[in-house]
Amino acid sequence: MSQRYIITGTDTGVGKTVFSAALMGALANAGRNVSYWKPVQSGLEGGVDTRIVQKLSGLDEARFLPETYVFSEALSLHRAAEIDGVKLDLGALTVPEIEGDLIIEGAGGLMVPLTRGNLLINQMKKWDTPVILVARTGLGTINHTLLSLEALWARDIPVHGIAFVGEANEDNMKTIAEISEEKVLGRLPIVEDLTIENLAQAFASGFDVKDF
Repeated sequence: MSQRYIITGTDTGVGKTVFSAALMGALANAGRNVSYWKPVQSGLEGGVDTRIVQKLSGLDEARFLPETYVFSEALSLHRAAEIDGVKLDLGALTVPEIEGDLIIEGAGGLMVPLTRGNLLINQMKKWDTPVILVARTGLGTINHTLLSLEALWARDIPVHGIAFVGEANEDNMKTIAEISEEKVLGRLPIVEDLTIENLAQAFASGFDVKDF
């Protein structure tokens, strides 16, 4: 049975893209037919996330669906669209019908405005797809993670689990798990030499692919 997951984060820069690459590689190595979709990309410096995930997962380009919107400035989606003179059509953000698993990577956190009248989290509700929440391990993560979970719960968006990224902090992870009663899927350590092999090894050491 195929699976779909939305990869979102407690904040921008939390590690969603690296985690997405690691998950893509692990699922593919487990024999799963998995594809990736980044609906909206803002910012071109350093390359779009789709190409970064492809590079770090080592997977064929055919597994990567084209973005619906790509904006030049690394800003909130609504503002990036305005600067580029684009009217973002929410109706165009329909989840593609494909065979196999699908990883959907969001942009920034849950409350990022897609337009001046709609938030990314509201689009996630329409997608009706379980969320994997990527969170930091360090100071502030308890507050940010629980606030993000509260927003998901309030909209009845299913949470598949929490994936931590960062140095080991067992008490923060344990506290979030106990208070939220959500599943902690594992922790991805900081990989200094970010190669396909090193990322795959880091994921395998911190996660069980069967949980996905």
